Amino acid sequence: MEIDKAVEVLNNGGIIIFPTDTAFGIGCRINDEKAVERLFKIRRRPHEKATPVLVSSIEMARDYVLEIPQEVEEKLIKKYWPGAVTIVLPAKTEKVPVFVRGGGNTIGIRMPKNETMLSIIRKVGVPILGPSANFHGNKTAYDLEDLDIELTKLVDFVIKGETSSEEKVSTVIDCTVKPWKIVREGAVKIDL
Repeated sequence: MEIDKAVEVLNNGGIIIFPTDTAFGIGCRINDEKAVERLFKIRRRPHEKATPVLVSSIEMARDYVLEIPQEVEEKLIKKYWPGAVTIVLPAKTEKVPVFVRGGGNTIGIRMPKNETMLSIIRKVGVPILGPSANFHGNKTAYDLEDLDIELTKLVDFVIKGETSSEEKVSTVIDCTVKPWKIVREGAVKIDL
């Protein structure tokens, strides 16, 4: 069972590559500082670049943010989750590693529309980091064949599978500012 294997790897401090509803992601447990550092090294991602986090429920998201305003819940979460919308909110900095926050005080959270990933996150019990599975600045992988062989050699487990994306990343919306700001236009068109 790929799901059980992935959970075991993550719980032992490992890093996995997995399909989501957008692109292939690469991740580890949010609360494993060593794994988080290793993930950044593997991806060659600058430390000041925050990384998105995947959750399996709004309750899980609540554990890592200071608050989810009613308006965010009504207009974004209920409408677009699970799905390709990453929502940036103020983080509980004591629970979210500094690398994940890119040195800032916010966290980008998304609930992927992918049953395998939701199942893995539920079983692990904490959010999983979810940046795209590529070296920083390189091409995003939407198919198994697109994955860089050099990258796959550096991780502990690769879940084979398919993304349901038409080659689009998630839309990122910053809800820490008023009015909300689209940081990255992706698979979902949001009218502000």
